[in-house]
Amino acid sequence: MTGYDAVLFDSDGVLVEPPAAETQAAATRAAFRDVGVDDVAQQHVDAIVNGVTVAQLHEVCTDYDLEPTTFWDARERHDERSQFERFRDGTRDRYDDVTTIADLSQNRGVVSNNHHSTIEFVLDAFDLESLFDTYYGRPKTIESLRVKKPDPHFLERALADLEADSALFVGDSESDVVAAHRAGIDSAFVRRRHCRDDVLSVAPTYDIETLSALPDIVEE
Repeated sequence: MTGYDAVLFDSDGVLVEPPAAETQAAATRAAFRDVGVDDVAQQHVDAIVNGVTVAQLHEVCTDYDLEPTTFWDARERHDERSQFERFRDGTRDRYDDVTTIADLSQNRGVVSNNHHSTIEFVLDAFDLESLFDTYYGRPKTIESLRVKKPDPHFLERALADLEADSALFVGDSESDVVAAHRAGIDSAFVRRRHCRDDVLSVAPTYDIETLSALPDIVEE
């Protein structure tokens, strides 16, 4: 008997390498230039890149007398384009151990804070569509920021799709672990190179080095 009905995965940092900070910063600066701001403070670039909230976005836009939706549309467009370019030129790649997912008997899904369109791109570019039964990224809207993880919104939608009573969510950040807890499911924190030494304030159900550990965990 399997231990879980379903296994859900984050994308960036779990299935594929995460975007580089400098790539995200460059895309953000390009967005500011698109809306007429050539000289933007580094603190505002950092705010946009590092998990901006709706309130923070409005504060930044107020400082530059920008209409938030206009700026955010530009930011999302440049951010998406920069990610596609890095995947296409090989700067970002799929992790080798993703092949392990094919060995799992459970239904599987992807839940990411990245754009839904970017998750579609990743699954297609790396021939991963067959591994997953459902997937969710966020729409490229300001309102989508309210339901990013650690909010469990998209986790709960994926669980409903898979009709799962018990599930494991595999992530690479504290927000992933918190989102799993809020959704009432177990979590596995995978220690990729970028989060190898992270100290979490909330304990995951499992702390693993590689996705190769999953078959033994989910079939317990």
